[in-house]
Order: sequence, then C-alpha cells, then structure tokens
Amino acid sequence: MEALKGLPAPVDPNLLVGFDASDDAAVYRLSDDLALVSTADYITPPVDESAWFGRIAAANALSDIYAMGGKPVTALNLVMFPEKKLGPDVLREILKGSHEKVTEAGACLAGGHSTDNDEPVFGLAVTGVVSPKRVLTNTGGRPGDVLILTKPLGTGVLFNACRSGRLPRRELDPVLLQIAMLNGTAMEIALNYDVHACTDITGFALVGHALEMVKGSRLTLEIEHAALPFYANAKAMYAKGETTGSNRANRQLVAGQLDLEARLSTAEEELLFDPQTSGGLLLAVPEDQADALLEALHNAGVDRATIIGQAREDGRAGIRIR
Repeated sequence: MEALKGLPAPVDPNLLVGFDASDDAAVYRLSDDLALVSTADYITPPVDESAWFGRIAAANALSDIYAMGGKPVTALNLVMFPEKKLGPDVLREILKGSHEKVTEAGACLAGGHSTDNDEPVFGLAVTGVVSPKRVLTNTGGRPGDVLILTKPLGTGVLFNACRSGRLPRRELDPVLLQIAMLNGTAMEIALNYDVHACTDITGFALVGHALEMVKGSRLTLEIEHAALPFYANAKAMYAKGETTGSNRANRQLVAGQLDLEARLSTAEEELLFDPQTSGGLLLAVPEDQADALLEALHNAGVDRATIIGQAREDGRAGIRIR
C-alpha cells in the first residue's frame, strides 16, 4: 500500500510474509512445523439480500487464508452497520449467512467488533494455520508453469448491473452460488501438486493480480483470452454501457506492463479489469501436472476451473493477452 511506504521493514525473522509483500495474508512462524496466517477483509453489500451479503463477505475473507495454502481456524466479525436505519433483524441475517460459511470452512466464529456506520459494511478477520514449509505466495512462479483459474470472472459488472436495473435480479441466482463457493476445496486439491504460486482474484481484477505474480521476476504471463471463463451476462452488461468504479484504476495499475495482442471488443477488454468479489484462485503449476490437477479439481466439484495460460521467461515482468 502507498500509505505504508516509508515505514520500517519488519525485522522479525519469524514473520515469513508481511506488509512489504503484496500477498493475500500475513504469515508468522510459531515453530518449525506451525505458522499462523492472518487476514482481514470486508465489503459493502453486493446484493440486497442480507444472508447472501454475509455468505459472500465471509467467502471473500476466508479466501485469503486459502490463497496462502492455509486452513482457517478462527474468525471475528467486522461489522459497520446503521442499526437504527436497518434494524437488528437485517444484521442478524448477515451474521447468519457469514456463520454458514465459517462453519463450512471448519473454522470457529469467535466474536468480533461492531460500530455504527451510515451504510452497512461487513467482513471477517480470519486466522489460519499452515506449515512454514508449505506457505504459498503469489511470486513463486517459474518459467513454463501453467496457469489455472478456479472460478469465472465478471462479478463486478454483474453486481453493478443488477443495482442499476440493467440486469434482472433473477439472473444472479446461479451466479451467487458460485461466488459464495469457498476456495477451500480447490486449495485442498491443489496442495496434492507442486503449486509454485497462488493468489486469489479480487479487487484488482485478473490482470492486476496476475501482475502481482510476476513482480520482481523476469516472467511474462501469457493468457489466452479465448480460454477465460466468464459468468453469463457479464460481457453483455459491458456492451450495454455498464461498468464499475474500479475498472479505470485497474487499467492504470497495469499500464505499460500489459500487452493486448488479442483483438478484443471494448466489452471483452473491460472484463480484464473487472474487480472480483470472492473470486477464484489463480494457480501456477508445473506443465506436466496441470492436466491432472485440472481433472482432480473438476472431479471435486470445482467444475469451472480452467487452464488460461502459461508463464514465459522473456526478460521482463508483464502480462500478455493472446
């Protein structure tokens, strides 16, 4: 983060991953065999239904633990809520939806903190565990690694289109199930393979998070546009003029490091910068293991997982869309 620049770098040797990296969570070693994974994340309501808000916010926060190769253990509610305006029943439904996902993850809801706010904001602070020898980061990719994405793209524009009335609410029903799906199964399967790098795709969009995976390296991630999975209606909403408040910033984030070789429509191009909520994992795995991992993911119910590209060493860090 820009605001953290200038602060002294952490010197504790047990802090394996801290704020000096652009990773998904912090990792602190307790012993040779055990490390803590810590994260906090919250969102504004993507939909009006309170229980879905809670489910999606929880899945979104829990994902950061999975992206590091960890297992969630405890979660604390982070609540900013206008109780006088919306009443306790709405908050109760948000917390109920979140509790469903925390329980599904095998973690314990252990409390939290709340404050009054003009608009509802909700998320979790999550603690997980991981072996210090098996921490996954977003920068371990190697030349030749194949890229696997475990969920489709397009949540940002779909939520905005539903809010603006361009997309009927009923069209979101099948999408919400996928968005609220935990990334735990995908990571559990992936850990049986030699995953070199991992991140989850969230607010910085596919290209922004992909760029984080090659920072400080000489790798270019070649992504095949035709292979990218998108949620139904996402492209159509951009074609109708819908967008998000993050697309422009996400485009600027990768300026000078993104090569668009593919001939794309405006809508197809905008989808590359679409901010995700509770997006999938982006995994970098050896080429000779990619097909087996993909098949295992599909067999475990992660049926939208897709091979989307490959890492190449060409002397500079960047993203190429083919």
